[in-house]
This record gives sequence, C-alpha cells and structure tokens, in this order.
Amino acid sequence: MRKFNTAIVGATGAVGQEFLKLIEERNFPFGELKLLASSRSAGKKINFMNKEYTVEETTEKSFDGVEIALFAGGAASKIFAPAAVKAGAVVIDNSSTFRMDPEVPLVVPEVNPQAISKHKGIIANPNCSTIIMVMALKPLYDISKIKRIVVSTYQAVSGAGREGMDELKNQLDALAKGEEVQAKILPVAKLEKHYQIASNLLPQIDIFMENDYTKEEMKMIDETKKIMEDDEIKITATTIRVPVFRSHAESVNVEFFDEVSATAARSALEKFSGVTVRDNPAEMIYPQPLETSGRDDVEVGRIRKDFSVEHGLNLWVCGDQIRKGAALNALQIAEYLIEHWEK
Repeated sequence: MRKFNTAIVGATGAVGQEFLKLIEERNFPFGELKLLASSRSAGKKINFMNKEYTVEETTEKSFDGVEIALFAGGAASKIFAPAAVKAGAVVIDNSSTFRMDPEVPLVVPEVNPQAISKHKGIIANPNCSTIIMVMALKPLYDISKIKRIVVSTYQAVSGAGREGMDELKNQLDALAKGEEVQAKILPVAKLEKHYQIASNLLPQIDIFMENDYTKEEMKMIDETKKIMEDDEIKITATTIRVPVFRSHAESVNVEFFDEVSATAARSALEKFSGVTVRDNPAEMIYPQPLETSGRDDVEVGRIRKDFSVEHGLNLWVCGDQIRKGAALNALQIAEYLIEHWEK
C-alpha cells in the first residue's frame, strides 16, 4: 500500500496524542510524519514507533509535501488549514471553524461517507457529542425518519482538554486532604468566573448564545441536521459537564414519524458498524463512561418505549469523546480518503 505523508497539528495535546496511538494501533499508512504544535511546544521530543520526533512550530510553510493534515482542533485551524490546502494537503479538522460552512463536508464515516467526495480540501470532524449521538440515530433513522430529538448530555472534563482533566484531579485531591478547592478552568477557561466541578455538575459547556442555549448545545442541533441531511428534524439539547475524566454519556429521546419498536431498534443498532448494544436491564447491563473509555465503539442501552408520545424511544448512549468523538473519527475519514485516493 502506498504511504501518505502526514502532519498532525496539535500533536502534544490530548487529541494529538490519541492520533498517534490510533495511527499505530490501526497501522495507518503514513510515510513522512510531521508533528506540529504551538511555539510553546516546539522542540519537544516525542518517541513514536521506535523513532524520536521533534515537535515543530506550526507555520504556513509547515505543509510542504504533506498529503494528509490532521488538525487536533483549536485556533490553529482557522489560521493554518487554508495554508495546508494551498500546499496540496487534504485537511481533516477537529475544530468548529468549518463545520457549518456549506462548502465543507461534515462527516461521520459510518453515517454519511458519501459527503467525503464533495470536499474541496477541508473535511470537518463534528463535535464530539454530535458524533456519539448520530452513531446511535443513523440506524434508527433508516427505519423511520425522525420527527424530534430531545438530548441531555453528561460530558467528561476531558472535553475541556488536558487542563480540564487536571482541574478535576487537583480538586479531588484537595477535597481528600480537606484543603480549599481552586477553580480556574471550568465551565469555560476564557471566562472570568469559574466553578468547582468535583462533586458538582455544571449546566454550561462553552459560552451562552443570544437564545440562552450554549454554543455546545447549538452545535449539536445544527451539526446533526447537516450530517443527517435533514433540516426538518426538531432538536433541543441541554449539555452538562460532569465530574468524570473521560467518555461522554447522553440521554436521547427520539420521536419518529412511524412506529419503531424497541426490538427493531435494538436489532438495527446491533448490525450497525461502530455501535455496541449493551442493554439487559434484568442483569444491570448498560453503557457506562468508565467502561467505554479507551474503546472505539459507541455503546447504546436502556432502549425502551417512550409512552408519552405516539412513536417515541428512549436511549442511553456512551462513547469516548477523545477516540470516536475526535481522533478516531478523523482518522477513519483519512482511511476512507486513502481507500478512494486513486478512484
């Protein structure tokens, strides 16, 4: 198989490090590998697959000879993704910069792979919570179109990056020692006011918009419609940060136009690539963040009839947002590109 010169932008962060793990695990066919980051991380040494790499500062000239550029997310995308495309690379971007651009495909490979071929140099990776939800929705949508979705998320602190994980650990340590708890990052690092996350829940992820929804909630609403190619779905979302280190959970209530039984839903989900059904209430078997951490599949359980509407189901969904919600989904897009590169 031909090898592809690859760059990882944000290589020292949580998603960048997950890219490296997955590249090795999945035997991704890379040739030359560039590890790029901000000036703060430039010069850092990373040992990967028996070779030492030096992290380089990302500049507009970093992409000469690069064929696939994996952007881990953040402000770098807006600055450097166009430069990467100009240099001849296909960019797969984890930031929110291009997601709602009508010229940029927003892709979950199991759900809408057909969108990949429409790219003009940039392919957007959806929001982590959106990816996890649409993985559970797509096989059900194929049974009946969806009328309405009500989703409440329970999102791990790793969604706020390494700093969020460090903050939870430091707060738990302080509580265990009877010391004063310091809050410096959550709910949003760039805001002046912060709250304790240890032993707490924060009903705010990202900033509030003019409609009183958070930016995270609007991402789930808008991105789901784009991925599913259905602007008629009615969606409302409430996103919550919880004191869990890794892996998001979601309570998803779905109303269909036609009847979809719990049995039919369970069968469709069991056949869908990338989904594992864990649904045996009698044996207390259901998805949990702790058990989905570090795993590729999105897990679905608590599949049951919603008796309050004519055609409704309730689902409980868990998935590792650093893997399937970020790095894995992006790498799967790259794998699809490679498979169809010469076609």
